[in-house]
Amino acid sequence: MTHLVVLPGLDGTATMHAAFVEAVRPSFETVSVIAYPSDQVLSYDELEALVRDSLPEGKFVLLGESFSGPIAISIAAAQPRGLAGLVLSTSFARTPVPLLSSFAALVRVAPIRTLPQPLLSAILLGPWRTPELMSSLRHALESVAPEVLRARVAAAMRIDVSWRLAEINLPVLYLRATNDRLMPSAASREIASMAKDGSLVDIRGPHLLLQTAPQACAQAVAEFAARLR
Repeated sequence: MTHLVVLPGLDGTATMHAAFVEAVRPSFETVSVIAYPSDQVLSYDELEALVRDSLPEGKFVLLGESFSGPIAISIAAAQPRGLAGLVLSTSFARTPVPLLSSFAALVRVAPIRTLPQPLLSAILLGPWRTPELMSSLRHALESVAPEVLRARVAAAMRIDVSWRLAEINLPVLYLRATNDRLMPSAASREIASMAKDGSLVDIRGPHLLLQTAPQACAQAVAEFAARLR
C-alpha cells in the first residue's frame, strides 16, 4: 500500500488532524503528520529540508495543507523517489493576496497573540466552528512561539513557487473549500491550470477543511490514491 504524508498549516503542529487521520488511515499503509519546530524560526527552504529528511521509504502521497502548499509543490517538482501524487488542501503556490507582500516586514512586530479568537474562528472555521474546534485551534496556536507564527505569516506573504507547478509530472489534486474566507478562488484555479495533471474537488466547508470535513476529505484523497495505483 501507499503511505500518506501530511504537512500541516500555519501552526505547524500535528494536533488538529486526528479526525482526518482516523478517517483516511484505512486507505494507506501509514499516515503521518510532520510537525514543525514550535520555537524555532525557519524559512520555507529550511522547512522543506526538514520535510525531505522525514519522507518515508517506498511509495507515498504528499498532502500540503494551507501554509505548507509551497513546500509540497517544491518537493513534488523535484520528483523525489517514491512520490506518486500531490494533494493540496486550501493552499496556494504564491501569496494569496499579492498586494500585501509589501507589508510582510510589518508582520514581524504584529501583536499576533492578541488577535480576537472569535475573529480567527470566523475566518478559519466559519459556521462550522464548534467549542471543540475553537479550543483545538486556540491550543495549537498557543503552543507555537509568537515570533515563529509571525515569521511564517510573513513568509507566506512573500512566497512564489508558481513557476514550479509546470515541473510537476505527477497527478495533483486540489481540495477546495466552498466557504473559504481566507483563500481566494484564484489560488486553486492557478494550481489546477498550471499543473500538467491537475484536478479540483469542491468540498463543503471553511478554510480549515481537513478539520471540519474529515470524512469528505479522506474520501477524496483515498479515491485519488486509488487512481494512482
